[in-house]
Amino acid sequence: MKSIWKKRVLMQTTLLIEIGVEELPAIPFLKELPNIEKKWENILEDFSLKSGFSFYYTPRRLVLWHREFPTEQPTTYEEFFGAPLEIAFKDGEPTKAAIGFAKKCGVDVKDLSTIKRGNKEVLYYKKEIPGRQAKDILPHMVQQWLASLDFGKKMRWGDVKAEFIRPVRWAVINLGSEFIDAELFGITASNFTYVHRSVSLEPVTIENPKEYFAVLKEGGVILCPDARYEKIENEFANIQKSGVAIDKDEDLLAEVVTITEFPTALEGGFDEKFLQLPPEVIVTSMKEHQRYFPVYKDGKLQNLFVVVSNAYTQDFDVVVRGNERVLKARLSDALFFWENDLKKGLDFEGLKEVVFMNGLGTLFDKTLRELKIAQALYAQYENLFQEPGQAKALLERAVMLSYADLLTEMVYEFTELQGIMGYYYALAQGEDEQVALAIKEQYLPQGEESELPSSLFSALVALSKKLDTLMALFSVGKIPTGSRDPFGLRRAALGVIRIVLAYNLHFDLEKVFTELASEYREFDTKKLVEFFLERLYQFYDVNPSVVSAVIATQERDLLEIDKRIKALANIVQSSDFKEIFTTFKRVANIVKDIDVEQDLRVDESLFTSEYERELYEEFKKRASVDYPDIETRLTALFDLKHKIDLFFDNVLVNAEDEKLRTNRKNLIASIYKEFRKIADIKEISV
Repeated sequence: MKSIWKKRVLMQTTLLIEIGVEELPAIPFLKELPNIEKKWENILEDFSLKSGFSFYYTPRRLVLWHREFPTEQPTTYEEFFGAPLEIAFKDGEPTKAAIGFAKKCGVDVKDLSTIKRGNKEVLYYKKEIPGRQAKDILPHMVQQWLASLDFGKKMRWGDVKAEFIRPVRWAVINLGSEFIDAELFGITASNFTYVHRSVSLEPVTIENPKEYFAVLKEGGVILCPDARYEKIENEFANIQKSGVAIDKDEDLLAEVVTITEFPTALEGGFDEKFLQLPPEVIVTSMKEHQRYFPVYKDGKLQNLFVVVSNAYTQDFDVVVRGNERVLKARLSDALFFWENDLKKGLDFEGLKEVVFMNGLGTLFDKTLRELKIAQALYAQYENLFQEPGQAKALLERAVMLSYADLLTEMVYEFTELQGIMGYYYALAQGEDEQVALAIKEQYLPQGEESELPSSLFSALVALSKKLDTLMALFSVGKIPTGSRDPFGLRRAALGVIRIVLAYNLHFDLEKVFTELASEYREFDTKKLVEFFLERLYQFYDVNPSVVSAVIATQERDLLEIDKRIKALANIVQSSDFKEIFTTFKRVANIVKDIDVEQDLRVDESLFTSEYERELYEEFKKRASVDYPDIETRLTALFDLKHKIDLFFDNVLVNAEDEKLRTNRKNLIASIYKEFRKIADIKEISV
């Protein structure tokens, strides 16, 4: 038996690590960014070299900076405990137990000592293990850190067998006054770095960290991303002094910070004629394609933009003109597409030639299936519309036109604008505003934080699409497994749940899927119902057992399920519920073998005590009240605790007399059954 303990080592020095790479792709890097520092922290801890540090990055370098780093691992002491003395020695001579223990410790028997453990004296040996020098293990630590970084796709280059997000071109590992040799991705760490490309393409030798930071600063590299962010913010503020407002998209800003070493915010412009394009087209051309920031005045898009340049120069005119030319070319193409599409108009006939998915026909086939779903939903919710006849015709028109913009030149070039362009083209050809808006909102919601369709009309179109996608893919076996969900079916199901609850719609999963299943290949609709029910655990931020308790009742109307979960969750999360529930857990345990669906007749003439009678009378009274909401009803039932406790304390449920036993169990089962109309309390755990 052994144990290990460590001795604190105080000697520290600086540590600078720089990994130089070809330009990092911003999006994959930003996804991993939250994990990068933690992964280095874990390695420091694993190697017993834990210390504070800062992590910096530019598009061409990853930098770790320790102001105080241990020069060696702490000395550790390994303690070994052996056999008791009466076993280790016989007649003063070591036994096999002592000899074996000494061999295990790597010493002679005479080097062993003893120590008291409990009430026995046992063999003991303490071995000192000197810590390794930091310079000897840093190369391995850096390799391990780089290998742990997960940027998604990786690449190889040259003869290098290892993979990384981009080729590694240089590296620096400086510990105090020493530059440490290390082989990383086919290069040897050295004592040089690179400055901004506009300043020099040649390597710059450094002698120490102080010189390193000075070289970068003089060479046009702002190493700290926070400083780059602050510089951009300040320049944005200066531009906005002219009365305009910059659309400061934080995701785009983070991306720009990642791809620049010396950012400079510059204002450019474009021809006013392009403002006839839908604003989304212009904004998409700017943000998604060029990483420009749109500019507004009084809420209206202006023919201006802000670009964050990485150039290190005093003359930015060339930079601005170059970016204006690029944007002009993009907007000219967009204007050409826009004018051509307006001439053709929206037409769904072409969808007959576009395959949706093998086994599921064309997009036109999908449109027809969605039309039948929309008609079925409309029939269910017709009373919620003010002008039912007109609404039905418009709903059918919206569904039939919903995918038509996929055939346009604009959406072919700007795929992210599907639906949005359909909205503008629909308005241009005189479609009803409701139809156009439903086309625009048909894909909503697109995530947990996404907005919802703005009207019931649009909501039914969106529901039709999501429901068809779910049923169609389930019918051809494209069911998500594990973490894989290539068709976004989990997101679609959550979208259905959000829409249904937002518009207060009764939506019985089993009924809806059973009625609509005839339009698809035969599939198990129960699996789709279960798929939806599983999403509820993700949708509600409550004790999971609350969701289980409600689902266990076989209620499948999402609106009713929502009311029950919220009501029960409010009660379960109260501070005194754990104490209250002890009683009802006992209720559930008593009736676990009783079929509560059978006749639970309670014969009052069989009562032998006031406690039975009082509980039964109180239960009947509470069960018969017409409560204003579910939570009030549940609270009233849980308030039976006192009467139930008195019953349990004074009445023997499992009486020898069978009639008494059955009658008492039926009383308890009746209470349980009343709860089960809302939630199965035996599923609750607190």
